[in-house]
Amino acid sequence: MKSAAILGLIFLFAVVLTLGVGVRDVTPIDVFQAIFAYDESNPVHIVIGSVRMPRLVAALIAGAGLGIAGTIMQALTRNPLADPGIMGVNSGAAFAVVIAALLTGRSDSGLMSAMAFPGAALAAAAVFMLGGGLRGDAGPVRLALAGTALNAMLLSLVSAIVLARNETLEILRFWITGSLAQAGARPLAGMGIAAAIGIGVAFLIAPRIEALSLGSSLARGLGTKPARVQAGALVAITLTTGAAVAVAGPIAFIGLLVPPLARRVAGHALRFELMAAAVIGASILLYADTLGRILLAPSEIRVGIMTALIGAPAFVIIARRLRPGATS
Repeated sequence: MKSAAILGLIFLFAVVLTLGVGVRDVTPIDVFQAIFAYDESNPVHIVIGSVRMPRLVAALIAGAGLGIAGTIMQALTRNPLADPGIMGVNSGAAFAVVIAALLTGRSDSGLMSAMAFPGAALAAAAVFMLGGGLRGDAGPVRLALAGTALNAMLLSLVSAIVLARNETLEILRFWITGSLAQAGARPLAGMGIAAAIGIGVAFLIAPRIEALSLGSSLARGLGTKPARVQAGALVAITLTTGAAVAVAGPIAFIGLLVPPLARRVAGHALRFELMAAAVIGASILLYADTLGRILLAPSEIRVGIMTALIGAPAFVIIARRLRPGATS
């Protein structure tokens, strides 16, 4: 209970900080007034409502979605180093964006989001099928190998297209690092609904994933059908991560770092882990984005770069603490 209260306060502070910090700093009182007593004639309220609020919503969708996806992925594969990217989501989204840029020559943010989501979904579905999901035997190793192979293939195709057509390089460069700066131009409502559905599916199948973690044979004996659980997990991972990529671009390490933190806060009950993961993921992304706006103000360090700077050392620490043969 105490951990939940502390986590809630950390999250609320992140929200106020995100809405208050920028080229023009505003006080917490202005932030609360803009939220609860919005005045269209007040320029401070306009900045908060039209610029910073979409940025906040995008961070909530991306952070919570990646936190949930990473938690489901690690529980499903029983691998503390598993990340939503292992399902080919980021590479699938990047490939779809490059193809769209190549065919249309356009680089607007709305088009990037529109193409990133189906690209991520198709890549995740392909990993599931290649990993034996249709036969009901998509084990952790199969999924990891299928994801690694598809990632390598898609990234090679992306590199080949970019090298052949220089105009796609500029388009990809501004999308691939991950950013919340253009959140207002992205389909936040649609992606929010997609993420909410994915989170709902994750909570629904959480007890079945816990049963599956005992082993396929024992899970079947308890009435769990591995193929259905894996398919449900795929839907949850695809919707949450696809929505995150669509509103913020590829954000590294959130899905990797959040699950261990969520386990520390919530224990090993998966549904409580998912709740904590959503809040922690959103909080980390909000703080990373705010820090990126402060460090080189008035310039901005993209949030994808900030999470990589934070996440890379943390990844090394997690990897070094793993015991040989450990799977959870």
